[in-house]
Amino acid sequence: MYTIGQVSQMFDLPMSTLRYYDKMGLLPGLARTSGPRRFDEEQLEALRVIECLKRSGLEIRDIKKFMDWCQEGPGTYADRLELFRKQRREVDEKIAELERTRAMLSWKCWYYGKACEQGNEDFAANLPEDLPEDGRRLWYAAHSKTDENA
Repeated sequence: MYTIGQVSQMFDLPMSTLRYYDKMGLLPGLARTSGPRRFDEEQLEALRVIECLKRSGLEIRDIKKFMDWCQEGPGTYADRLELFRKQRREVDEKIAELERTRAMLSWKCWYYGKACEQGNEDFAANLPEDLPEDGRRLWYAAHSKTDENA
């Protein structure tokens, strides 16, 4: 069993957040011994899932719905599966967006690195055809998604 202070440190969460989760009913079976909350492995696993769902963009009210489904039993497995599939798709979209952002940053780092070396931007007069292979590869990576949507 863990105290709220220990769990707060383990998850790097304020104790007020843990109290809020408890008040919202997100931590079923949370034990109280003479008042203080005591967390066991079941609550720690629930917190791992709650924090995962929060990071994936799910709102607290929807996390509460998921936790309610868990209490309802096997009849909600399909609902829970669909919720996780939906959140995984959303995370995949965020990752793809970040990869596009990284590609543009990499291209611009290469571009301005060349401009610093040469003291001008003449190397970019005819993009991307006149670029060396490494620059052309970065240019295409940075422009591929936006060009598809044009």
